[in-house]
Amino acid sequence: MLYLVPTPIGNLEDITLRALRVLKEVDIILAEDTRTSKKLLMHYEIETPLRAYHAHNEHAVVEDIIRQLSAGQTIALITDAGTPGISDPGFLLARECVKSNIKLECLPGATAFVPALVASGLPCDKFFFEGFLPHKKGRQTRLQFLSELPYTFVLYESPHRLVKCLNQLIEFCGEERMASVCRELTKMYEECVTKTLPELIEYFDTEKKVRGEIVIIVEGKAIAKKKKKDKYK
Repeated sequence: MLYLVPTPIGNLEDITLRALRVLKEVDIILAEDTRTSKKLLMHYEIETPLRAYHAHNEHAVVEDIIRQLSAGQTIALITDAGTPGISDPGFLLARECVKSNIKLECLPGATAFVPALVASGLPCDKFFFEGFLPHKKGRQTRLQFLSELPYTFVLYESPHRLVKCLNQLIEFCGEERMASVCRELTKMYEECVTKTLPELIEYFDTEKKVRGEIVIIVEGKAIAKKKKKDKYK
């Protein structure tokens, strides 16, 4: 059996009792970065053996893991932070388990975009999760697609690319589009700032250094268009 186990995105208290029990009981824990995961396991006095499983080796080791699972071993998959499979390794192994009729359970738990979306104050009844944009090829095509969506969309971005990404969003979405930038979620310096795209650039461009993983929430075109229409009534 394979368990997909969410781990804290910052605050180590953001892990469920069930997740802790599973991590203690399984035969092996597959970890995106064993050095990062050891800190979490040591904090909770979990001594289960670790094995590396990440984007650079998953294709090479997936067959061996399937054989272990088929032989009766119980395995948990964790990533550095958040839920496996959400912009992190997990999909490939989950797919192979389904193909091989191996029981699979995904535990509920931490993921960055949900608290960022809710805290943004932007509509969240419908939304589109994009995750990380391509760095080069296909980036403008994706931005054009996202700019036309009628509902809120969600991006992940690295801190050193934040201002560049916001400038590109202005290019495709316009200066009046509202957006929110959330960083350092669940940590001491957590910050969620909701403003127009130009205001966000001004805010973060004057910061000495932007730190932490970034979630960008952008207002949908339909909402922005309605607000603009109401403004000139």
